[in-house]
Amino acid sequence: MVFSFSLIIPVFNRPDEIRELLESLISQTYKDPYEIVIVEDGSVTTSEAVIDHYKGDLKITYLFKQNTGPGDSRNYGMKHARGNYFIILDSDCIIPPDYLEKVAVSLKAHYVDCFGGPDAAHESFSNIQKAINYSMTSVFTSGGIRGNKKAVDKFQPRSFNMGISKEAFERSGGFGNIHPGEDPDLSMRLWNEGYESKLIPEAFVYHKRRISFSKFFLQVKKFGMVRPILNSWHPGSARIFYWFPSFFSIGLVASLFLLLVGQQQYLWPFILYVAYFTLVFLDALIKNKNLSVAMLAVLAVLIQFFGYGYGFLKSVILINFSQSKPEELFPELFFKRI
Repeated sequence: MVFSFSLIIPVFNRPDEIRELLESLISQTYKDPYEIVIVEDGSVTTSEAVIDHYKGDLKITYLFKQNTGPGDSRNYGMKHARGNYFIILDSDCIIPPDYLEKVAVSLKAHYVDCFGGPDAAHESFSNIQKAINYSMTSVFTSGGIRGNKKAVDKFQPRSFNMGISKEAFERSGGFGNIHPGEDPDLSMRLWNEGYESKLIPEAFVYHKRRISFSKFFLQVKKFGMVRPILNSWHPGSARIFYWFPSFFSIGLVASLFLLLVGQQQYLWPFILYVAYFTLVFLDALIKNKNLSVAMLAVLAVLIQFFGYGYGFLKSVILINFSQSKPEELFPELFFKRI
C-alpha cells in the first residue's frame, strides 16, 4: 500500500497554537512527501501570517471558509486534499518527530481505513493541562475505560488524532454536524460500511485540551450530553460503563450526605471514595512527579465525573421523555452548515 498523507487541521482564532503545531511538524523523520491542509473556520483572528512564515519549510494548503464547526471544516479540507489517506489533527496539538513514521509503519503492517492515536502531556504544558490530561487518559477514570483498546469491543478514534482513507471518507460522507461527538458517530458509520478501525498506541500526540477547569467542565458536560444522542442514532452502541460517571457522582453525594447527617453505620461508602481518590493522587504523583499536578488531578477527576455524569443524565431524561428531536433539545451541540 502506497500512502500519500494529507494532514487536515481546522483552526478557529488560534494562530499561536498553529505556530507550535507547524514548528513540531518541521522535525518529522518521515521522508516521503506529505501535505498540510489548514482550514480557517471563519476566524476573526486568522493564522495567515503564521502560515506564510512556514510555507518555505512545509507544503501547506491554506483554506478559508465561513464558520460551520470543526466537523464540517475537516470535511472541507478532505475534499480539497490531494492525498489518499487523511490524518486529522486538532490545532492545539504538538506532534512528536516520529509520528508520521510510526503511522506509516503500522498501516503497512496492518492496513485499516480508520485509525486513532492516544495523547500525552508535553513538558511545556501548565499544571492544570497536565492534570486534565491525566484525568482524560488514566486507566483509573472513565477516560481510560473509553480509550483503552482492551476495554472496548472496537476502538473509536478521536478527531484530535485520527486517520481515515480517502475511500472511507467519500463513502461515509465524513463528519456530521454534531459537536462534540462527531468522531464516534463517524466511527460507527464506518463500521456499518464494513471498514475496520484500530488504535496505533505509539502514534501519540501532545494534546493541550482545555486550559482552565471551567472550560473543562463545559467540555465534559457536552461529552455526556452527546452520548445518549449517539446511542439513539446507533442502536446497539450503548454500554453500561457510559453510566459510570453518573453513578459515581450520585454515590459520592449520597455518601457525603450520610456522613453529614451522622449515619456512621454507612461510613464505608465514604471510605471507599477516599481510598479511590488517594489512589488517583498517588498514581498522578508517580506519573507526573509533581505534587501540584497530583492534587490538581484529583480535582480534574471530580470535574470530569460530575460534568459528564450531569450532562449524560440530563440528556438521557430529555431524549427518552421528550417528543423533540436532539437538534431542538440541544441546539448548542449542532452546527448549521452553510
